[in-house]
Amino acid sequence: MPKVSKRVREIQRRVDRDVLYPPQEGMDLVKALANAKFDESIELQARLGINPKYADQQVRTTVVLPKGTGKTVRIAVLAMGEKVREAEAAGADVVGSEELIDRIQAGFMDFDILIATPDIMPKVAKLGRVLGPKGIMPNPKGGTVTMDLAGAVEQFKAGKLEFRADRTGIVHMPLGKASFAPEDLMINLKAAQEAIDRAKPSGAKGRYWKTVHLKSTMGPAVEIDISILRDTKAV
Repeated sequence: MPKVSKRVREIQRRVDRDVLYPPQEGMDLVKALANAKFDESIELQARLGINPKYADQQVRTTVVLPKGTGKTVRIAVLAMGEKVREAEAAGADVVGSEELIDRIQAGFMDFDILIATPDIMPKVAKLGRVLGPKGIMPNPKGGTVTMDLAGAVEQFKAGKLEFRADRTGIVHMPLGKASFAPEDLMINLKAAQEAIDRAKPSGAKGRYWKTVHLKSTMGPAVEIDISILRDTKAV
């Protein structure tokens, strides 16, 4: 049986898995337990009362985290004509047309978000098998198929995220870094909660929010009381 380190024992001792923590207390605990040698990410894990295999119970949309994610986002843009120059001027990291499609098909994946204009999407369709499993296929619902390339690049660079529920109905969303101020993490958490509420699908019946946990990259999950967060006004 593997030996449990002193750090892990201490963490396990401090988290009561039978307690539903108030959001601020839960966030403070997660931050306190994020004591790895690097700046850990803080993540929201929300289990929703949906069955994503049905079209009217899927959750997929975007949220702008007011305090950003703490991560440098690499953006690739697929466009044609003047839109190529617009994307370059907006600060996209990689820009191209059919030649970039060919590079991606050959294995180039040095980007986090792929944005495309509607007119090039028929050519992008062949990348579905490559991009689909990674969750980065351009999609209008995610704000990644648009003619407003300058606006899209600026928003994603500033902290806009696309999120979706996985096949088990769980939304995983980064909220920032452990080095963020507690109030900034709470502002991002509130924005995430509101975005998930707005995205409630028409087919969702019964209790929408099942369980909500916060965790750091190397830390344990801490369950929070979502009802308190929903009753809290945004800052």
